[in-house]
Amino acid sequence: MSTTRKHTALPKAEILIEALPWLTRHNGKIVVIKFGGNAMIDEELKAAFAQDVVFLRQAGLKPVVVHGGGPQINAQLDRHGLVSEFKAGLRVTTPEAMDVVRMVLAGQVQRELVGLLNQHGPLAVGMTGEDAHTITATQHFPQIDGESVDIGRVGEITAIDTGAIEALLENGRIPVVSSIARSAEDNHVYNVNADTAAAALAAALGAETLMVLTDVEGLYEDWPNSDEVISRLTAAELEKLLPELSSGMVPKMEGCLHAVRNGVNTARVIDGRVAHSILLEIFTNDGIGTMVVPDEPSDQPNGTEGGRS
Repeated sequence: MSTTRKHTALPKAEILIEALPWLTRHNGKIVVIKFGGNAMIDEELKAAFAQDVVFLRQAGLKPVVVHGGGPQINAQLDRHGLVSEFKAGLRVTTPEAMDVVRMVLAGQVQRELVGLLNQHGPLAVGMTGEDAHTITATQHFPQIDGESVDIGRVGEITAIDTGAIEALLENGRIPVVSSIARSAEDNHVYNVNADTAAAALAAALGAETLMVLTDVEGLYEDWPNSDEVISRLTAAELEKLLPELSSGMVPKMEGCLHAVRNGVNTARVIDGRVAHSILLEIFTNDGIGTMVVPDEPSDQPNGTEGGRS
């Protein structure tokens, strides 16, 4: 072998070897990934995301993808002449707006993602929380200034049935779940926050890891005074920080907290603007986002996880 070839081949081999302990540890484990932010809009990032998810599947993990679709919903509501209004950080969702939300999530965003994944084989199957009662919801009434406010068809999860997802995973498929749910009380369909849905599914599935893609590098130590990212924190440490977080980060970090308090080993917020961020997070020693772990060290298999002690 020529010297040039040795120089180019060796770093590749080293990267593969670095991944080995993580491949071994995660083999056969469920990973729930919340797909969102810029990675949903940028074509190259979308393609890289699909490659990452298929890589996880081929490497012996069991990925489950949960998605929302804020930007796509806004665009479609505009086309229909429906105003996007937000209260307490949540979209006010009229029955007319809910029809658009459902159409965009299940008929556009999900279909596109399933198509990207299935370029690599007969892998992805799209579904919504309505299918097989996967997610059941009730109407959510947020508190604003101490008052309960009606914001329409926005749902709060009341039950999760993982049967359909587990059957797909058993069959070697990649479930792609749109975050909408039906209510057992009034039979209406509700829009559910995708971060919350991903966390609830991760807990119900007994996932090894919840990964939430965002448009930031992770949770910042002292934003906006510093752009230093907290690389690892416990559930108790996160709980203390929650009141100080920006409204966009709250459902993500609340989801991470819910996951690790309900049996998920690690929850990570990672930068979806970085191509292949999922692979960097799961299979390298450094990790690139913020990782939340349960409070008790005894909950951690082998004491460390995801490359960070």
